[in-house]
Amino acid sequence: MNYVSTVRTYRLDVHGYESGGAETIERASPASGRLVSRFARGTAADCEAAIRVARNAFDQGPWPRMSGAERAAVIRRWANLVEEDKERLARIEVDEVGKPIRTARGDLDGVVDLFQFAAGLAMQVHGETFTNLGPDKTAWVHREPIGVVGMIIPWNFPAIIFAQKVPYALAAGCTVVVKPSEFTSGTALELARLGRQAGIPEGVLSVVTGYGDPVGEILVKSPEVDFVSFTGSTAVGRRIVTNSAETLKRVSVELGGKSANIVFADADLDDAIDGSLFGIFFNQGECCCSAARLLVDETIADMFVERLAARAKAMKVGDVHADDSEVGAMISENHFNKVCSYFDKGKAEGAKLLAGGEADRSGGGLFVQPTVFDYVLPSMTIFREEIFGPILSISRFKTLEEAVALANDTNYGLANTIWTKNFDTAHMVAPRLRSGTVWINTTIDNGPQTPFGGYKASGFGREMGQHGFDEFTNVKAVVARLGKRTPYYATR
Repeated sequence: MNYVSTVRTYRLDVHGYESGGAETIERASPASGRLVSRFARGTAADCEAAIRVARNAFDQGPWPRMSGAERAAVIRRWANLVEEDKERLARIEVDEVGKPIRTARGDLDGVVDLFQFAAGLAMQVHGETFTNLGPDKTAWVHREPIGVVGMIIPWNFPAIIFAQKVPYALAAGCTVVVKPSEFTSGTALELARLGRQAGIPEGVLSVVTGYGDPVGEILVKSPEVDFVSFTGSTAVGRRIVTNSAETLKRVSVELGGKSANIVFADADLDDAIDGSLFGIFFNQGECCCSAARLLVDETIADMFVERLAARAKAMKVGDVHADDSEVGAMISENHFNKVCSYFDKGKAEGAKLLAGGEADRSGGGLFVQPTVFDYVLPSMTIFREEIFGPILSISRFKTLEEAVALANDTNYGLANTIWTKNFDTAHMVAPRLRSGTVWINTTIDNGPQTPFGGYKASGFGREMGQHGFDEFTNVKAVVARLGKRTPYYATR
């Protein structure tokens, strides 16, 4: 069933400026091939205009000068509007991303939570006071908004990553220009419009649709942009860091991953199987923290893997608008072909294919069957490279030390998972895993309070939580001398 019967057409008319160009980007659903959206193809002039509007709004407008309570009230109204519109927004995500409706609904629930939490943070900005500098001297330290923020949002979670960034920056008093993916711009535009209805002043939040060149490049290089927050591939992240050096702006980059999912022999195996399936096949594997490498204790491996593979074969793929659909479509033809290329790589290098390994073009969609490879060695391509699709590689370990070594044998460091009933084991292993997040007996299970970000090639900086909020602030020290100051070079 197609929920949207007409094609959605958007122009660049969100907050303070309007597109001068007529060129558009057409988006066909990867699940059906049907045209679902048209976005304005933003130009360099569009992006520069949005930056000017944001700069003016920050330097002269009311938003950075409001009290935290005033900003919080606006963001709470925004959250309530999103809550009322969740189903429509979820359907846009289904159409443009190709994810199952159950996943999209869960994303929108998370969006509301993130907005509400960010609103609370707006009221909790506090500093420090130092009264021990001497009888005639005091100092205080406070946080102030960093300025104009450029945000580049990926295609896999367009609504929820918008929510991990934008309301936090706005709560801090910043102004924002968002560049969503050219594949999945619908929810960013709709969320921004709901923000306008909630009372966000003009110029405080703009959305520029279009391609990375020129829109993303200008956001990164512009001297009028104070901070860039990027989520996407490691390759693009490296280029952003390089390009930002010219203006010495601050950058936060949340990049790729190759997460390990460690199952110890004493784990609750039913929970571990459920979690392992969810960890890799959630959002059809198009998730930076997907648990793509399953590391299982060899004493339980044969039984565990057999049960997991049988479950993988039974998963429902396709018909993304159906409530029981579990695995959606790949985002694009190019990405579909890339993911499918790993079938042959895994088999050619000696891994054992237990499930899937097939493409599915039925109904005009770009579907990949849930795929499981066993006996995967660290030297194999499917162990080392981020596939970003529904392909699980399984390796076996003998000892805790070997499990830790296998988990850390990657250039990435975004997240890892541990399954064990023994808290001593969990407590011992978690600090040794080189990743920004470690889950214990759960996976891909964040909340708005918990910071998220990576080590190593998975990037730096944090989103969500107090740490994510702090990214959008500068720390300022103010030192005051009380009473008459004694001249530095007074005659003694």
